[in-house]
Amino acid sequence: MKIVRTDLPECLVVEPRVFEDERGFFFEAFSQWALASEGLSPAFAQGNVSLSRRGVLRGLHYQWPKPQGKYISVLEGEAWDVAVDVRAGSPTFGRWTAVLLTADNRRQFWVPEGFAHGFVALSDRVLVTYLCTSAYDAAADAAIRWNDPDLAIDWPIARPLLSDKDAGAPLLAEIGEERLPHYDAPSARVPPGLMGAGGAGR
Repeated sequence: MKIVRTDLPECLVVEPRVFEDERGFFFEAFSQWALASEGLSPAFAQGNVSLSRRGVLRGLHYQWPKPQGKYISVLEGEAWDVAVDVRAGSPTFGRWTAVLLTADNRRQFWVPEGFAHGFVALSDRVLVTYLCTSAYDAAADAAIRWNDPDLAIDWPIARPLLSDKDAGAPLLAEIGEERLPHYDAPSARVPPGLMGAGGAGR
C-alpha cells in the first residue's frame, strides 16, 4: 500500500497494490499495519454502505461529541469526496481537501475525527462504503452547509440533490465553539517525503 498525505496532512489517501489477471483482481482494502506506519491505530465500531444516484450530495457531516473517524472507499461508480477541518483552535480550521474515489482507482480515504465529511456522486450509481471509529449517535449528529461561502469548496456540480437536513444545515460561522470538535496539537511531527493529493481550498 502507498499512503499519500493530502493538503490537510492528517487526511490520508491510501492507494492499494492491485493484483489482477484474467480471473479478476485482489487488493487489500484496509491494513492496520499501513496506518500504524503513519502513527494511526483506529478501532472501528461501525461499517456503513450508501447508494446514491448521479448528482446526490451527502454532507458535510460530523459528530460532536463522540466524533467519528471515517475510512471511505467506492465500490461502484465515482464520487468526489471532501473533508473539512472543523476543529476549534486548529491551524487549518475551515480548510478543506478532496479526492476522487472510484471503483477503478480503488483508493481509500482516511478522514480523522474532528473533520466534517461529504461527497457528491459523479456517476449514475455510486456505492460508497465506510468504516467509522464510533457508532452513529443522533444526539451528536451535526452538519455544515455544503456551499458555505467561507469554506468555498470547489464542488464539481452546481445544483446537487440534497436531503432537507443537508440543505438547511448551518454555516460554519453560525455554529458555537461548544458544538465543534476541539483541536489537540499532535505530539509527533509529520513524516517527511509525503506529497499532497487531491484538491484543497482556503
